[in-house]
Amino acid sequence: MVHTLIKHGVAALLFGFSGVAQAITVFACEPEWAALTRVLLPEAQVKTATHHLQDPHHIEARPSLIAHMRNADVAVCTGAELESGWLPMLLEKSGNRRIQNGQKGLFFAADHVQLIDPFQGSKTPFSGDVHAQGNPHFHTDPRRFLLVTQALAERLGLLFPQHQSEIKSRQQQFEQQLKSKITQWEIKAKPLQGRKVITQHATFAYLWAWLGLQPIADLEPKPGIPPTPQHLEKVLTIAKSNPQSPIIIAQHHDPQPARWLSQQLGPLHPLLVLPATVPSDQADSILTWFDNIINQLLTTQR
Repeated sequence: MVHTLIKHGVAALLFGFSGVAQAITVFACEPEWAALTRVLLPEAQVKTATHHLQDPHHIEARPSLIAHMRNADVAVCTGAELESGWLPMLLEKSGNRRIQNGQKGLFFAADHVQLIDPFQGSKTPFSGDVHAQGNPHFHTDPRRFLLVTQALAERLGLLFPQHQSEIKSRQQQFEQQLKSKITQWEIKAKPLQGRKVITQHATFAYLWAWLGLQPIADLEPKPGIPPTPQHLEKVLTIAKSNPQSPIIIAQHHDPQPARWLSQQLGPLHPLLVLPATVPSDQADSILTWFDNIINQLLTTQR
């Protein structure tokens, strides 16, 4: 009897106790979705493929990312071709059936919002970072963030029914906070309405549309194509005829072209460098990021 108990005890140590819950692992393509996952499912172990200083269009499919994806129970990504240069390779090499295309374990946030500016025409290698479905940087609009929150909470509840009630409760609490903040942000940002801005890429296009800012020029001749001297001269001409229009770029962009333009134009065209996504993938970073973005935009008011 004793011998049998010892034998079973050793087996339990070697192979794990039956009934012990395994940790839920989540692969998030971008930090905003990692942060949202942490809001809804803080029990999960979340691996984020990118950070705010990287261009999510262009990521190396590193072996470490393949390993994390191989072990993931769910993958949460933007979609709309934002990750088309690296996500398909990760999915293929991971061999993880749970998160392949068409499986419930692969969640694309873009499937649950309406996108703007779909690319028209035939895409070529010279078209730049264009997307047939539309601009994939919709996370900069908190109203669309609400829609993704609802959809992701529903998917996580379906995948992990043992946590469904907690996920629903956290969803409702976060949505209440976000809706309250949206009202505050819209009131606070009213002085920005109609403000003309010079931008780079369509990174903040949804933010401009939400707050009523008007992009008048883009430092990139085509999306994702680095600024050229000839194109910068054209932007300089446009900017001179629109005084007090700030130059706003993302932190992952090369700052040199924007700095040159700012030096040519002087103090009436301040340069603002903003994080294109949450600088941290922690749960509290989403609201803080929007707070900081709006506060920094307001500093350009003169």
